[in-house]
Amino acid sequence: MWNMVNQQISSALHSDFEFTDKKQLASHNKEKLYKICDDKHAYLVKVDRLTALERFEAQAHSLDLLTRDSDFMIGDTITIGSSLDFSFMVLEWLDTEQSTPNWHNCGALLAKMHQRHEQEMFGLEHDNYIQQVLQPNQWHKKWETFFAEDRIGWQLQLLAEKGIMLVNIDEFVALIKTLLPHHVQPSLLHGHFWSGNIAFNQDKPCLFNPACYYGDSEVDIAMAELYTPLPVAFYTGYNTVKPAKQERTLQKAIYQLYPILLSANLFAGDYLYQAKQRIQEILK
Repeated sequence: MWNMVNQQISSALHSDFEFTDKKQLASHNKEKLYKICDDKHAYLVKVDRLTALERFEAQAHSLDLLTRDSDFMIGDTITIGSSLDFSFMVLEWLDTEQSTPNWHNCGALLAKMHQRHEQEMFGLEHDNYIQQVLQPNQWHKKWETFFAEDRIGWQLQLLAEKGIMLVNIDEFVALIKTLLPHHVQPSLLHGHFWSGNIAFNQDKPCLFNPACYYGDSEVDIAMAELYTPLPVAFYTGYNTVKPAKQERTLQKAIYQLYPILLSANLFAGDYLYQAKQRIQEILK
């Protein structure tokens, strides 16, 4: 496989490349991460099963959207390919190891991205993935319909197919539609916005592993607050550009249910208990 990686990087760069050093990195997902380099270049390589090729292509599209519509530092996709047994994605290496976090600027840049409302509908032109799970993005005119069906309903159905019924899906999806705001302007979302997907190059905020779509900007904020809230400076920076909406506890609970259900599908265990608790909070 690594010969193929060298060949495709060389083709993309229009010059010969052959790495002289390869180091495996820690990963939040099942995919393996490597840093490869020669004396001039360094790249991040994601490696997964052959079936991950479509996921890598979808992620490359999300990275392109963030590059086009935000001021975050986004690693360029160099190439995507496969061998007989594995697929791989090669990204520009962003050095984040000796950087000073500028959380105020990170918040301001996210708010600036969220202020753009150039898309009139909710969803995306194609489905993509959040972690290793398919994320449907059928276009909808109504935000409450999109999130209730393509986010909450989808995750509940995946659990049901495993024999895990947490709630009557049709009734719960119908309830979610009545509880979400009906007057939302679509913003480009990172889609998996949490501290593990944020880093800094010098003091410039960088984003990784997006699962982009157009939706309510509050989704990114709710996801970031689920397990490890970001520093106060992040929210200060965000509010200087786009003042936060009045706190809506129930709305945040619904938005956070999506990543909880995602984790329940991926890992089961305590996440199933958390999902049951959150559903009961919403039903009250």
